[in-house]
Amino acid sequence: MHGRPGPAALRWERADGRRLLLRQGEQPLLLGRSVGTGCCPDFHLHRLGGYRSPLPPLRSADQRSPLDWTHQYTRWLEEADATPLRDGRWELALRTGFPPCVWTADFVRDWPGGRLELYCGGGWNGVLPLRRLSAPDAGRVKAYRKHAREGTLAPVLLWWVTFLDGFVILDGHDRAVAALAEGRTPPSVVLGQVPDDKVWREAAERFTHDHEHRMGDLATRPARQRAALERGYAETIASLPYAVEPTTVQALPGGAATWEALAARAMFQCPRD
Repeated sequence: MHGRPGPAALRWERADGRRLLLRQGEQPLLLGRSVGTGCCPDFHLHRLGGYRSPLPPLRSADQRSPLDWTHQYTRWLEEADATPLRDGRWELALRTGFPPCVWTADFVRDWPGGRLELYCGGGWNGVLPLRRLSAPDAGRVKAYRKHAREGTLAPVLLWWVTFLDGFVILDGHDRAVAALAEGRTPPSVVLGQVPDDKVWREAAERFTHDHEHRMGDLATRPARQRAALERGYAETIASLPYAVEPTTVQALPGGAATWEALAARAMFQCPRD
């Protein structure tokens, strides 16, 4: 999947003092700042509300149909505005397994504030919602819990943010709550930017050249050895598109003064935070 010209509608912006802003169009969604010294600062954040999902509402009948959700989400994202898509090449990949902490200790349930512990050498490895989570017994969540028990729950759409070493939920907040309430790991489709076609092609050509050389050396070897090498080559080529590019962060217009003005307004609206 290819992005689109110009800045992304859903984008990160940076100001001096390790300040970050996530906005969708002109709507600020999240203010964040790294606090602490050394390689393990904490990232303190405050979300402002107003986030709009790039996907249309899902019907119950759709979830019970044999849809290829990765393909369907790709189509919807290509047609939507308010997405992270920008110039370059993007990949959507189905993911059903995660390390234990991702959807447990490092799943940010608090609202609107939060704190991410950025461990030295290990990042954060969690999931960050962009809106307040519904209660497990809310009506919509209860409907999704039934799908989770039946194995028909549509996957959550996640965005991999490299500088957080973690995920942001783009769609499926209630589906995530439903799966977790049923003791299940939320099935997910992960969006990430990957190397452009030129980088991918050069890497593929290099692996192909090396593979052909090895196959020539094994011309007289047993068929099972050649088959194993062919499988390894296919797996290597298939894995190339999934190498992610660093998440783009733009300069915040107005810099730290703009960030501080937004932070002051947010604290006025939510004084306890």
